[in-house]
Formats: sequence, structure tokens, C-alpha cells
Amino acid sequence: MAMSCKDGKQLASLDNGKYVRYTPEQVEALERLYHECPKPSSIRRQQLIRECPILSNIEPKQIKVWFQNRRCREKQRKEASRLQAVNRKLTAMNKLLMEENDRLQKQVSQLVYENGYFRRQTQNTTLATKDTSCESVVTSGQHHLTPQHPPRDASPAGLLSIAEETLTEFLSKATGTAVEWVQMPGMKPGPDSIGIIAISHGCTGVAARACGLVGLEPTRVAEILKDRPSWFRDCRALDVLNVLPTANGGTIELLYMQLYAPTTLAPARDFWLLRYTSVLEDGSLVVCEKSLKNTQNGPSMPPVQHFVRAEMLPSGYLIRPCEGGGSIMHIVDHMDLEPWSVPEVLRPLYESSTVLSQKITMAALRHLRQIAQEISQANVTNWGRRPAALRALSQRLSKGFNEALNGFTDEGWSMMGNDGMDDVTVLVNSSPDKLMGSNLSFTNGFVSVSNGILCAKASMLLQNVPPAILLRFLREHRSEWADNSIDAYSAAAMKVGPCSLAGSRVGSFGGQVILPLAHTIEHEEFLEVIKLEGVSHSPEDAMMPRDMFLLQLCSGMDENAIGTCAELIFAPIDASFADDAPLLPSGFRIIPLDSGKETSSPNRTLDLASALDIGPAGSKTSSDYPTNSSCMRSVMTIAFEFAFESHMQEHVASMARQYVRSIISSVQRVALALSPSHLGSHTGLRSPLGTPEAQTLARWICQSYRCYLGVELLKGDGKGSESVLKTLWHHSDAIMCCSLKQVPVFTFANQAGLDMLETTLVALQDITLEKIFDDHGRKTLCSEFPQIMQQGFACLQGGICLSSMGRPVLYERAVAWKVLNEEENAHCICFMFINWSFV
Repeated sequence: MAMSCKDGKQLASLDNGKYVRYTPEQVEALERLYHECPKPSSIRRQQLIRECPILSNIEPKQIKVWFQNRRCREKQRKEASRLQAVNRKLTAMNKLLMEENDRLQKQVSQLVYENGYFRRQTQNTTLATKDTSCESVVTSGQHHLTPQHPPRDASPAGLLSIAEETLTEFLSKATGTAVEWVQMPGMKPGPDSIGIIAISHGCTGVAARACGLVGLEPTRVAEILKDRPSWFRDCRALDVLNVLPTANGGTIELLYMQLYAPTTLAPARDFWLLRYTSVLEDGSLVVCEKSLKNTQNGPSMPPVQHFVRAEMLPSGYLIRPCEGGGSIMHIVDHMDLEPWSVPEVLRPLYESSTVLSQKITMAALRHLRQIAQEISQANVTNWGRRPAALRALSQRLSKGFNEALNGFTDEGWSMMGNDGMDDVTVLVNSSPDKLMGSNLSFTNGFVSVSNGILCAKASMLLQNVPPAILLRFLREHRSEWADNSIDAYSAAAMKVGPCSLAGSRVGSFGGQVILPLAHTIEHEEFLEVIKLEGVSHSPEDAMMPRDMFLLQLCSGMDENAIGTCAELIFAPIDASFADDAPLLPSGFRIIPLDSGKETSSPNRTLDLASALDIGPAGSKTSSDYPTNSSCMRSVMTIAFEFAFESHMQEHVASMARQYVRSIISSVQRVALALSPSHLGSHTGLRSPLGTPEAQTLARWICQSYRCYLGVELLKGDGKGSESVLKTLWHHSDAIMCCSLKQVPVFTFANQAGLDMLETTLVALQDITLEKIFDDHGRKTLCSEFPQIMQQGFACLQGGICLSSMGRPVLYERAVAWKVLNEEENAHCICFMFINWSFV
């Protein structure tokens, strides 16, 4: 078929080769109908002809052809638009890469020159140091002393001089060779990457640089980035104390900025800054900043209690307009965070350019890209929430958690006395506007009588467990660490009413239902609602279980990301789920410490593949973690908030201490079970597999298999129980045991079984037998179960079952047999799934 469109008139071909010309009015009517229903059925097309008299002279077949051609044009238009966008992005990325290549060539030339210079200096020094008298040594050392700079003039003219100096130094870092930049490990530039990310090598303090593309105009980009609290979650406040216009149309601002401390083990940071905004001759927009220190004849910021004054070296943003729309970004962050003020174990966090890049530099790029995406996509997502509203909710959760974690006195927090132990710190806040100043009046008619907020917090050092794995476990197996009655008490204290939220049930983990809000930031962050089913809202109404809802924020669950902070923050929500509803955030923050180890040389090659333990078949071993995981360290910070009435303060404080201590104990137990080396053959089996009970069960499994099937389950197994357990644990097929209760639950699985179920030994007992089978599998199991109990075994045909994460697992066949104890009584049922794989 052929079609043309000219001057509002359109031709459609029919089978007889004749063309029908549509009038402009008919085209307008068809276009209007197309937007209402782009793919109408035959009945619908006939209905359209009847309802629209202007189309009465057109046959249904002609209407069908018109809609087909219209859909084809729409598809072609969208594809052409997509390709144009990709082409613009590739063109801009190519420009960035060429600039980066030029910068690297300049850096290489400079390094070659410096290398020759230092070589000549070394030769001269060798000749000059033949005189090794004390006078020579002292004299030569004095040449390296840095002279003390006199105080800088902070008058308007002096501030302009500082601003111009800051601009020059910033540009030399953003596009020049003032800092030796090396590519950040794990970050590869490309059209789908966030940008070109680099970290400093061998400079004062820590520094990071990023180059990227964003679909926003330069002025909009500058406006967003200057509002640092809106995108940098660790920024508590940014106050503009003075603004001075400059003759070239720019502005000089004097700023005071406060940053939250990421953990209870370190003090917060603050900065006294000068910010200079100007436009370069080529039209580029520049926003640069630098700490003001050692100045006179101008305003100053004295030290603030509970804050350590840090220094920002020349940093900022170079924003250039991009052809076809959007902006090309150059971001530089360079700081001296005063690592001397924190315990030695935490100093890698303050001495790592990688951490700085992830927390600030990359966060800025991600925020800009999210804003651009929100503008280009639909305005409303799940539950009628706009993306900006969901983002504001996630920011409120994060900010509330940081507030509780830091407990600043100017927000009304004061410390309560301890109970003789210093492991848990308890703060109390009776400020009337602590809960967003809303007087706690909800739209569902409930009014809280709580007149205080209590926060129990603690930090602990974790060894040899990846933060992303631990956080994912805490999210999906809440019953392993949480006490729903206490969580419900906290919700009841806020008067949470019956909730009628709508959402799709996409998963159930440990008695909790995940209701998604469809809010993600490049798969880095998830905002969701957790429905805890059938929990009591207070100890007094334990016989009246109701559902409870939590708003939950998850981030850092990508185990492949290097040194990423992992967070799980949640808060009870009321029935209205209003955007301004009061929130009491609680949760966990896990910060890896080993990410602070920077490369010793820019020439060092990081072979990520060599860091993995590869098995004989060329695949990862069962641990799937780096072999140096035994050195993995992280610090976990826990903070839980509770609302209370004044006469209940001591009781709630005691409950909160015990609750956080129980959580610490649970986390330690879970971390041990999730440790990659926990089941490693090089370290031997540890508890619970190393216990006599586990060894006895392994022996019963093998004996019963030999008794009922007449063959050995294990080949070449040793005589000792420990050897039998080890061999069973490393068996290639998935072997798992379930109880003989009315609702069978799993009690044991070998490594292959845990991999198949996508769980751990700790969480295994939360999984029932019927949950892993589909309808066909359950029917087959019900029909074969009597045979298993009478005959002792049954062979099951291949099929599909489900992991604890809901992923389908295909198995070739399965064997089930009854496991007998020493008295030859049935102890459990054992299943072996042969040749299984994820679909």
C-alpha cells in the first residue's frame, strides 16, 4: 500500500488500485479519533462511521487502512526522534571524550617533563650531598618549608579577587591538569553511563570530577545545583548570608553550610564558603566555591558547637549549552574533611576520593538526570503520585533519619542517662514542632496525644559481609530481626487509622507485602510501601490484629557497585498517606570502610575479574563474592524513633534500648550466616553446620537414601560425620529437608539448595514446602505424599518450582524420601532436585 500526505489532504490505496482523497475535515476527525483509540476493532470502526457523519462516505476497509498507516507513521516518528536523541548524545559524548583525550595528552606531556626535571635534580642532589654535615642537611630542609600567608582581605574588592582566583583554580581542575585524575574503578564511559567519572591521585584532601550530559538548560542546571539540600541528602542546611553583584554581571555569595555525620561515631561538618557565579566569554555558565579562611576586614563565621570546620578547595560546576538542547556538565568536588577528628577505623571514609565521588559528585548528576526524566515522562505514577512528590517523600525519609542520627541540640534533642551500658544511646525530643509542625492532626480524624519523640541509636562494626547482601536480607526477611508488636506500638502512638491504600501485590517476604510506588533513580533507590499483615497496634489489643503500613526507602542494594553505602529507612504512615504527613523514620545505614583504599598509582590496572573466585567450570563459586572478602569491613548504624506520652518516657526508653540490642544481636547472627567465608571449604564449616545436630542429620539423610533406594547418595564419602556433612553440603544437586508438620517448612538445605531457593540457612525456616511449587507441582506432591510415607520414597517428574524471590526454577527430575532417626521413626522428608536451573 502507498500513502501520501500533502496540504492536509491524504490518499489511501485500495485493492483495485484506486486512491481515495480525504478532505482536511475528514483528516482532522480521523486524527481526533486516533488519539482516543489508535487501534480500533472492526466493530469500533463501524461505530465511528455511524457517530461521525463526515466519515459516512468512507468504507470501513478504508478506515482500517488509514489507521494502519497512521500507526506506522507514529512508530516511524518515534523511532526517528529516538535516533536523533541518541545521535545528539553520542555527538556530545564524543566531544567530551575528545576533550578528555586532549587533557590526558597534556597531562602525559607534563609528567614526562617533570620526570626529566626530577631526574636531573636527583643527579645534581647526588653530587651535592657528598658534604653530609648537619649544616647541609638542615639548610636543604629549610627550602621545603611553606611560608605562612598573611590574612586575606575580605572587603568587597578583596572578595572579588578571591572569587576570580577561585574561578581560575576551578577551571584548571575541571578542564586542565591542576589535579592528576584517574578513572574511577568500575566506571566505564559510554552512551548509557552516567558520565566520565574520575578521582584524584596524590593531591591535598580528596577530589572527584565528573563529565556528563543532562537534558536541561544551563540556567536550570545551575539553579538546581546551587540548591544543594534538595539533592545532597547529607546537607543539613545551606544559608546565604550575603550577596554581592559584580561588574561583569556575576554574583558573589557568602554561604554557611552544615553536613550531617553519616554515623554516630563521628561529628558533623560545616563550611564557611564563597560562591562565585559568572558567565564565560564562550557562553558557558560557571558556579565555583571555595572556603573562606584566614580573612580580615569582612564577615566571618565562628566555630559552631558539635561541628568540625572542614575546608572546600576550589570546586564547582562548568555548564556549557549543548547543540540540540541540554547541557554538558563538568563537576569538581575537592575537600579536606579533617579526618583527624574521627576514630581511626572511620578515617578511610574521610580520606577516600571514591566515597566523595559517590556521595556528592555522582549524586548531583543522578539528580539532574532524574529531573530531566520527570519532565519528559508522564506526570502521574502509581497511586496518583507525581514523581516529584515521591522524590520529596524519599528525601523527607532520609533527612528525618539523619536528624535522628545526629540529634542536634538546636532541634530540641537531649541525651538521656544510660542504664549502665554505653552500647545504645537514647535521645529525647519534646519540641512541639518536631513532627513537621502539623500538630499531629491527620485527615482520617485521628489526633495523636504524643508529646515527645525518643530515638535509640547505636553503631557496630561488621566483618566479612557485603553491605548490599545484608541490606537485601533485612528488607526481604523482616521477621528475622523485627518485633512487629513493638513496630505496631510505635504506629499506634501516632494513631495510625485503618488504611485503604491501593496497590499491586508483587511480593511477600516474611509476612510483609511489598506495594511499589514505582519510584527509582537509575535502579539505585526504591520507594515502596510495606504492608505488615495481622499485627496488633499495641500490647493492649493483641487479640485484635490489624494491618500496618510502612513507607520504606531502600538504596545501595547493587552488590556489584564498588563501596556503595546501603540504607533501609522506613516510617509508619497514616491512612491518608498525605505528602505532608508526619514521619518518624527509623532504619539501618551500612557504610563500607574498605572503599577508602585508593589505588597507589594511576598506572595500576584494576582487573575486576581476578578478584573473583572462579570455579573449575569457569563460573563463580557458590559464594559469588571477592576472594578478599575476609578483609571486608563496614560500619552499621541503627536508629529507631518512637512517639510517647510524657508519663511513659522511662518505660519507652527501656523498651527502645532492649529492642535495639535485640536487633544488634539479630544482625550479628544474620551477618555471620551471610558471610561469604562462613561456608567456605578453606575455613572449615562453622556453626550451625558444624554442630553435632547437623552432622547427625547428614548421616540420617544418607542412611535413609541407601535404605530406600538401594544406592549411595554420596560417592566416596568418609566414615566421619563431619566428612559426610561436608560432602553433602557441596553436592551438585539441590538437597533440602522439610518438617513433617501440618504445614511443612524447610529445616535444612545444602549450598545448591540455598542457591536454588535464593535464601540463607537463617531464613530457610520461613519458607513452606507448598510455596516453592506451582499448582501442578502441588497436585503431584499431594498424590505422591502417601507413597513417600508408606513406601519410603517417590520419584517426581521434572517441572518448575519457585525460589523465595519468586523466580521460576526448572528441574529435570526430583527424588523425595523419608528420613529416619536412630529409633527408625520418621524425622523429616528430604528432596533432591536434579539438574536445576533458573528459567
